[in-house]
Amino acid sequence: MKSLDITVKGMTCASCVGRVERVLNKNPAINEASVNLATEKARVQFNPKEIKVEEIISLIEKAGYSASLEKETKEEKDEVLRKQKTNLILSSLLTLPLVLPMLFEPFGIHLMPPPWIQLVLATPVQFWFGSYFYKSAWSAVKARSGNMELLVALGTTAAFTLSLYLMFKEKMPHLYFESSAVIITLVMLGKYFEARAKMQTLNAIKSLEALRPSTARVIKDSEEKMIPIEELELNDLILIKPGERIPVDGKIIEGTTQVDESLLTGESLPVEKKVSDQVIGASINGDGVIKVKVTALGTETMLSKIIRMVEDAQAEKAPIQRLVDKVSSWFVPSVLLIALLTIIITALMNGNWEEAIVHGVSVLVIACPCALGLATPTSIMVGTGVAARAGILIKDAQSLEITHSVTTVAFDKTGTLTEGKPAISRLVSHELSEEKFLEILASIQAGSEHPLAHAVIAKAQSKGISYQGAKDVKSLPGLGVSGAINGTLYGIVSKRFFTEDSPLLKEALAYEEQGETVSFLVKIDERKILGTVTFKDTIKASSYQTVNELHKQGIKTLILSGDNYGSVKSVAQELGIDEIRAEVLPEHKAKVIEEIKKRGEVVAMIGDGVNDAPALVAADVGIAMSTGTDVAVQSAGITLMRGNPLLIPDAISVSKRTYNKIKQNLFWAFIYNVIGIPLAALGYLNPIIAGGAMAFSSVSVVTNSLLLRSWKAKSSGRK
Repeated sequence: MKSLDITVKGMTCASCVGRVERVLNKNPAINEASVNLATEKARVQFNPKEIKVEEIISLIEKAGYSASLEKETKEEKDEVLRKQKTNLILSSLLTLPLVLPMLFEPFGIHLMPPPWIQLVLATPVQFWFGSYFYKSAWSAVKARSGNMELLVALGTTAAFTLSLYLMFKEKMPHLYFESSAVIITLVMLGKYFEARAKMQTLNAIKSLEALRPSTARVIKDSEEKMIPIEELELNDLILIKPGERIPVDGKIIEGTTQVDESLLTGESLPVEKKVSDQVIGASINGDGVIKVKVTALGTETMLSKIIRMVEDAQAEKAPIQRLVDKVSSWFVPSVLLIALLTIIITALMNGNWEEAIVHGVSVLVIACPCALGLATPTSIMVGTGVAARAGILIKDAQSLEITHSVTTVAFDKTGTLTEGKPAISRLVSHELSEEKFLEILASIQAGSEHPLAHAVIAKAQSKGISYQGAKDVKSLPGLGVSGAINGTLYGIVSKRFFTEDSPLLKEALAYEEQGETVSFLVKIDERKILGTVTFKDTIKASSYQTVNELHKQGIKTLILSGDNYGSVKSVAQELGIDEIRAEVLPEHKAKVIEEIKKRGEVVAMIGDGVNDAPALVAADVGIAMSTGTDVAVQSAGITLMRGNPLLIPDAISVSKRTYNKIKQNLFWAFIYNVIGIPLAALGYLNPIIAGGAMAFSSVSVVTNSLLLRSWKAKSSGRK
């Protein structure tokens, strides 16, 4: 199966979305089609052997909409908005002479123009500016469906035709030209504000795209040369001066600096960078001059991946939208039936067909379902946008929606709650000074890439201890490592090296129960213990607040780790974690998640390693640290752009806010119709007020979604 995004133009409401989806999903070669009104995209999964892309586009066009693979540029969107504004102004100028006299009617002042002038003013509004409604309505009729435009076209045509009839029948008629003109103008006003607001919801992607520098300073043959970023190649060497934006992803090969990555990771503080560190394209170089080797280009850069993730999440359809789609599928036919019954029943009750038609028009106008189609996608667009700015990348709408209901958070330990970098916690020796002890350890471990070796070297350097590499350094399989210093053979070994008990050995084993990794410095030939060194993975400072924040939200916490029981228990006790599962093999982590889910819990799994991937997939929501492996990131529905666990309660918080906005929007979308349709049917709403209420419902839904932009991450500026 192949997945494809198609731009669909001309959709205006939830019914339009339903129609396009029905047309596409009927085709046996299409596995699944999901259409998003706010982003104007159709995501189609299809079998390329059975159907061509051109045929899919043709299906959409036959349904009455335009479709293409090309993305609409900002300039094109601005031009469409400008045209909408011009048409709105012209339509308003023609409508005002029909509306203003109505303001004076309550005072007995009659300034309404003669019928023929009303006709002249209303006709271009109805058939020129309103032609769009007729075209879309006709497409809906041909597709045996209904949409917002069909309701508007029927309602305004009925008002216009009734006015024409009364104009020629009666000498002093009460006409409804102003109703048809005002309805069309109000709907245009609502659509204009809606289009403007929808453009604002795309600001997150726009601001990310704007970060891309257009040129890079490349070093070739010892010369500096500015070239377009498109001409860069992998492994090119580029020079970045203080204050410049880093053009692409790369590795520093010379220099040190601080880098502002806030727009990409949400981290407000500059990050120290040195040789061998990775830098992200579009981040801002600080006060150092650095040389960087290019490691990623084009769509493989971190910025491109972020943009793609945000776009994918915004194009997705949230599970709650399925309910909206079901409602909208029968909404328009139901409204047409209610309008017809209103006309018939009103006419039979009072014999006034004119009044009956006006009531029917009001029903048609207020019932336009555009707000229903916008309620969910606009919230998701804004929610994913603000989350991205905070360093939380949400891959799909389902993850965004489910996260708000999480009841249990399962953490991997290493690299998630802890730094993943063990440090020396104790040096115990009854024969050697601390300096001599560290000197021997560092001499043996010099040149090793093992994490424990890094901890030894770091400790020795911090103490200013000089050391020389040991000779004949050898690995002792399953036991440790050995090396000769001044003719004496030393070893750094585990407890498996010993076959007999000693007081120091028993004391050291007690440290293991406290979660520490224990090694011994020994004289190999004498099998004599010279000292004990213990290592402990440092808990991240923000882990304490993370667990506290989750507990405040009533969420249970669990450590799910392959590490030894003592280590896991120690971290859990220090952080106040509710439950632990230690020494769990990678293939069993997913089973533990499934077991917890069977208890009725909604589980979020947090991890960063390859061994976490099965559990990330098995959880209701998988959350990966971007500092971890690519496998973990690909397996998760949410990616945290920093190794800061405080982003976890932030992700839950933004999900709750977004879901609340969706519920509020659906309330507003439904309440206008639930209250408005009966009032219109009973004659308590004239068509003009109905048109205003309908337009306001769409605007209020989009505006309410935009309020999400006020959400702030608690993790901002904290590590």
